[in-house]
Amino acid sequence: MTELKSKIKAGIIGGAGYTGGEMLRLLLNHPNVDIAFVNSTSNAGNYVHDVHTDLLGDTDLKFTNELSTDVDVLFLCVGHGDARKFLEVNPIPDSVKIIDLSQDFRLNQNSKFAGKNFIYGLPELNRDEIKSAQNIANPGCFATCIQLGLLPLASKGLINNDVHISATTGSTGAGQGLSPTSHFTWRNDNLSVYKVFNHQHLNEIGESLNQLQTGFNQAINFIPYRGDFTRGILASIYTECELSGEEALKLYHDFYAGHPFTLVTDRDIDLKQVINTNKVFLQVKKHDNKLFIVSILDNLLKGASGQAVQNMNLIFGLEETAGLKLKGSAF
Repeated sequence: MTELKSKIKAGIIGGAGYTGGEMLRLLLNHPNVDIAFVNSTSNAGNYVHDVHTDLLGDTDLKFTNELSTDVDVLFLCVGHGDARKFLEVNPIPDSVKIIDLSQDFRLNQNSKFAGKNFIYGLPELNRDEIKSAQNIANPGCFATCIQLGLLPLASKGLINNDVHISATTGSTGAGQGLSPTSHFTWRNDNLSVYKVFNHQHLNEIGESLNQLQTGFNQAINFIPYRGDFTRGILASIYTECELSGEEALKLYHDFYAGHPFTLVTDRDIDLKQVINTNKVFLQVKKHDNKLFIVSILDNLLKGASGQAVQNMNLIFGLEETAGLKLKGSAF
């Protein structure tokens, strides 16, 4: 854990995209952070509020194409593969903490790069390691949602049967780049599956489950859906389990006790409860011999930038919820 002497100086690489925009919104309102610079080669010289128009009146920052290492923490809000390329050509001193939001360093085999070691940044799994980390690989959005639905079972060695998952994500999960499936005319009033059984987040999910349940090798049958809404993920998960409903609910409550953003209930839940927040809601219920878990989060906050700020708070010894006490949109 880094001793905090004054406000944290933060730099953002890739500030024009969805995760960069959310990072700006969070850090501009964080009581312990000053934004030193926001890098975007495509928008250099433009005001931040020219791109993120809701920030008009909140900041006079301009994007820059320059990089300064006179910061305490550097957030890499870039596309998959681009974080590795960035570090190849931009040596970052060890005095700067790096929090990467891409998938480049999440897996164990990729966690060491350019002389740096990246800790997998899921606080509910690795909180103590995060507190003393130099660099963080922020988890994926689907991975966060699904792992939080399964970690309590793995912690007791209880995932002994196939796991079945259907999960739907909003359009922001695909990033800002246009593709045939991201246009409004295609996405609106539509629903589709993609990357059936082979989504890239399965690899980090498997590693985390193995971390708690040694030798875990059960099949994870994951069907991702593209939803016709903007943000959020709802994952429904089920697997055979010998626990009673009451035992399962207690296990989940106990596992997440002391984790401020992960809330457990046996009531029905819906996405609007977590949108624009850093919260995860988990519904846990037993149906015959199957345990059924619904996990919901905002893919841009707890699934990306919010979790990155949560990791920053842990690294610098701040209150874990600092800058993240956000108001949801209930209706």
